[in-house]
Amino acid sequence: MSVSTVDKRRPGRWVSPVGLVLLWQLASSTGLLPPDKLAAPLTVLASAADLVLSGELLTAFAVSLQRVLLGFAIGLAAGLGLGLVAGLYRWGDALLDPPVQMLRTLPFLGLIPLLILWFGIGEAPKVALVALGVTFPIYLNTHAGIRGVDRRLIEATTVLGYTRRERIQHVVLPSALPQTMVGLRQGLSVAWLSLVIGEQVNADAGLGYLINNAREFLRTDVIVVGLLVYALLGLGTDALVRALERRALAWRQSVSTVH
Repeated sequence: MSVSTVDKRRPGRWVSPVGLVLLWQLASSTGLLPPDKLAAPLTVLASAADLVLSGELLTAFAVSLQRVLLGFAIGLAAGLGLGLVAGLYRWGDALLDPPVQMLRTLPFLGLIPLLILWFGIGEAPKVALVALGVTFPIYLNTHAGIRGVDRRLIEATTVLGYTRRERIQHVVLPSALPQTMVGLRQGLSVAWLSLVIGEQVNADAGLGYLINNAREFLRTDVIVVGLLVYALLGLGTDALVRALERRALAWRQSVSTVH
């Protein structure tokens, strides 16, 4: 049996998600799933349209996106900076790696009470929570990528007379880039998770506020809309990083083609 025949017989990846939504609608229509527990898909769709037309969803979307972008930018700068210093310099590794490794073992979501004490209940603790969540995966992957550079490449550049700056520029950083991109993707997924948690704490705008407000009135349809937007934002930013990864690591594909 050819591979193409097997592929034709295999159900598409869309079959199971569509089947689950149909089952969900059937359970809601027959009363097995009451709306105060989980609204029907058609109700969710209608609520999403209403929220878009009223502008409420777009406003909440913009606020949440701004929070995650700001927190991600701070976490990216901190994670990359710490990873580069600890990866490139022995003194940096000795001074920075122990405290960072110690801090990353803390459940950072448990730091919310401290963040509120330090920054109040405004925007700052939400952005700080996202930044903290992003910093550690980017640091760990950048540090590991630099430390994992093939020693034979370093020795070859030494024989060829490269200076330290040239070795870092032409060998170390390009070799560490794939691992750093993995950290970037992990950091983005943690950023959205942190935002979901952070917006549950005294938010007065954003998707978390929309969800909390809906919970007060048992509007499960609006809660599902908010969660779907979170999921779509996560998928969208992940696709963006994948595209950036393909562009930044195009040299790797050409090298494998040569071999």
